Amino acid sequence: MGQKVKLSTIADSLGLSTATVSLALRDSPLVADATREKIKEQAQTLGYIYNRRAASLRTSRSGIIGVVVHDIMNPFYAEILRAIEGELDRNRQTFILSNHYDSVEKQRNFIETLLQLGGDGVIMSPAIGTPKRDIALAEENGMPAILIARSVDEVDVPIYRGDDAYGIALATNHLIGLGHSCIAMVGGTDQTSTGRHRYQGYVNALQKANIEVDPDLRIPGPRTKQAGFEAAVNFLSLPQKPTAAVCWNDLVAIGLMNGIARAGLVPGKDISVTGYDDLEEASIATPSLTTVWNGQAEVGRMAARALLDKLNGSSDADGLHLIRPEMRIRQSTSPLKQA
Repeated sequence: MGQKVKLSTIADSLGLSTATVSLALRDSPLVADATREKIKEQAQTLGYIYNRRAASLRTSRSGIIGVVVHDIMNPFYAEILRAIEGELDRNRQTFILSNHYDSVEKQRNFIETLLQLGGDGVIMSPAIGTPKRDIALAEENGMPAILIARSVDEVDVPIYRGDDAYGIALATNHLIGLGHSCIAMVGGTDQTSTGRHRYQGYVNALQKANIEVDPDLRIPGPRTKQAGFEAAVNFLSLPQKPTAAVCWNDLVAIGLMNGIARAGLVPGKDISVTGYDDLEEASIATPSLTTVWNGQAEVGRMAARALLDKLNGSSDADGLHLIRPEMRIRQSTSPLKQA
């Protein structure tokens, strides 16, 4: 096995001090740009590998951030993660990703592993049923936690998410404004704060318009495109014959539109459909999807920034930080067809 390349090896090869080399490899502004680039090129040529363990002993920081979400295959989380990654990259932080698939045990094992690795902090969209003690486990062991997308009751840490009640009310009000009064809500679950808040936004909008809230018009459960497609059978079989649907997210909405089309109806004309999140796929769906922008990139960027600020000693108050959603009106909604 070859001998490990040390900082002194790079320094001797360039006629510089070890301190200068160390500063350059940490992107210190105390080293001139040209010198810094020359040192980095030489380090790469010699095969130098940064010793994170040694650095963590010196600084009490590992440079490792944990990120745990429900399922990265969901584009909603992918868009948040892309923003988190960009912010962490700019600050030379490495992140480790885990999907919990709503398994509290899997999520807890990830937090314990991060603690064992000396992780600096964790950003998490908590699994259904997350007890506050699991978040306290991180906090009490010197690993700050930031929550995204979902909240956990009685937990005093920063939470970044869209204003779900307001956002779904926007979509519901849009449909009401088009003349629809028999509006179903498709997808979501009361087991998550997101599901509860979005359903409450739907209820609030109906009540404000003096439209009776019919619990039979709620089809809970679907959160994926396939589930939305399968829910079309239930939706089209409802005795109330809804003329519009407010969907839990864009995936459910696109799946529902496909199911409606499979049944011989035209989504956007025969039945209006709204989504939520404004994923990239929403604008190129057929028809293009009327939806609610939920600020995923802002959530990711702000959560990462808040964690970095905490690690740098910020004493900003914890608590809920909401992104204000916005409507994106496209082709999947239209005025109520007159009989």
